[in-house]
Amino acid sequence: MSRRRRSRPDPTVLAADLGPEDGSDPKEFHRKPWDAPKAAGRKALQLCGQVKDALHSVLAACGDEVLRDLAVVGVEPAPHSGRLRVRVAVPGDGDLTRADAEGHLRRAAGMLRAAVAAAISRRHAPELVFEVTG
Repeated sequence: MSRRRRSRPDPTVLAADLGPEDGSDPKEFHRKPWDAPKAAGRKALQLCGQVKDALHSVLAACGDEVLRDLAVVGVEPAPHSGRLRVRVAVPGDGDLTRADAEGHLRRAAGMLRAAVAAAISRRHAPELVFEVTG
């Protein structure tokens, strides 16, 4: 077997008439509509609402004043309900930075996940990924 790379033949030599699908990827041409990523269903959105309410009450009752100042903006599946993206907002009037908030959330992630697990009724607690917005 030769180790030389062969050049790609010109498609005009191989076919009499060129069509719109000539030269395109066959995987894209034969892609089915059920291969597309699915939107979050009703139960996933219900779980996100429960997690948002639980985190709102846990952060309000937390002993850390940095976490007490944070507000839960939204919770969404990322990419499924086993992992949830929690968007948290830092108040604009204080001297709290995003880096400080991320550090405090990273340290309290286990406690927050345990509180969420106690508040919802699921066999497995979802993994929480925090995204701090300013």
